[in-house]
Amino acid sequence: MTMRTTAQIVREYRGPALFSFGFRPFFLLAGIFSALAVPLWITALVSGGTFAGTATRDWHVHEMLFGYAPAVAVGYLMIAGANWTGHYPVAGRPLMLLTGLWFAGRAAILVAGMDNLVAASLDAAFLPVFAGTLWREQIAARNGRNLVPCIVVTLLGAANLGFHLRGLHPVAGAASERAAIGAIMLLIAIMGGRLVPSFTRNWIAHHKGGSEPAPYDRLDAGAAILTALSLAAWLVLPTEPLTGVLLGLSGLGLLFRLCRWRGWAAWREPLVWVLHLGYLWLGCGLLLLGFAICAPQMIPFSSAIHALTSGAIGVMTLAMMTRTTLSHTGRPRRVGRATVSIYLLVNAAALLRVLAPMLGNAQFYILAVSAALWSGAFGLFVLVYGPMLAAHRAASVGRQGEAK
Repeated sequence: MTMRTTAQIVREYRGPALFSFGFRPFFLLAGIFSALAVPLWITALVSGGTFAGTATRDWHVHEMLFGYAPAVAVGYLMIAGANWTGHYPVAGRPLMLLTGLWFAGRAAILVAGMDNLVAASLDAAFLPVFAGTLWREQIAARNGRNLVPCIVVTLLGAANLGFHLRGLHPVAGAASERAAIGAIMLLIAIMGGRLVPSFTRNWIAHHKGGSEPAPYDRLDAGAAILTALSLAAWLVLPTEPLTGVLLGLSGLGLLFRLCRWRGWAAWREPLVWVLHLGYLWLGCGLLLLGFAICAPQMIPFSSAIHALTSGAIGVMTLAMMTRTTLSHTGRPRRVGRATVSIYLLVNAAALLRVLAPMLGNAQFYILAVSAALWSGAFGLFVLVYGPMLAAHRAASVGRQGEAK
């Protein structure tokens, strides 16, 4: 049987625009979910209660690491995977079923709780199903250059299963959290290491902005390898001083990479400088995590973790969702004040979340403000980009298909 190409699948699709390509429903649902989930958790935390018995600390951690982040990753990888292989089942009923599986996991866990067997089973099925399709396409295309995303999605699926087994093996819960954060950070480090300098180079060349970002070389490879090793060390030896040193060095390595990409030259283009801010959060987060392990009296562990999650994940995912939506719905890659506001809100939310544990009794007020800013960023994303995601493609403008 001849496999249809991605272009054929999209061209022949006649259903709702929302299910014409994988990024559309997942970006939209991720935005709505994140806008609601964080304020819900902060409300439960500040009030000392829970929502329907489910908005606990475990629920918050799980839903951001295994609910929100995978939705964005899956939406983006459906585009990138199609570019890598030339074909991918991205439209229509398969996409509806995959989206429904993700949504069922979120709803079941919220209503029935983290430890409900049916809810856990629904939730745990999503990532393995997508990982299987991603591996299948890569193997069929004999493409060995882009296996890291396949590995990361597989690791996330295994970590999610471990999280659900924390009642049987208490250590599994904390290890699963570290595994999930580490896998997502590795994905940002590697894929961001491709995309950030590439998009910056394109902008500088188009606008004659001077010297281009430094080309990929051994320094970049060394920083990426050190990042992978330090995150692996954190998974198995989370409290060892050597792990803290490795994490700190990897953070410095990523920050050094970032300096070589000359982000300041593109300060007039929000779609570019926000990517640099997202990568900046990654480097600073790893550096803070190293300090939190080696000198916990200086840097609270929670601050370091939220530099990676609220900062690196929050900023980078919004950066990619906005850029990808514009590129793949046929719109010019130009943004206005609303998108700039999205970027400023999410960065302010992350900064306050990092500072909150250091502010004593004022931290609960700071957390509430941070949650409001976070919700505002994602709510504004839904308002501005939701109609683009749900509508049919506009007339093609400029070069499309950026995902690599």
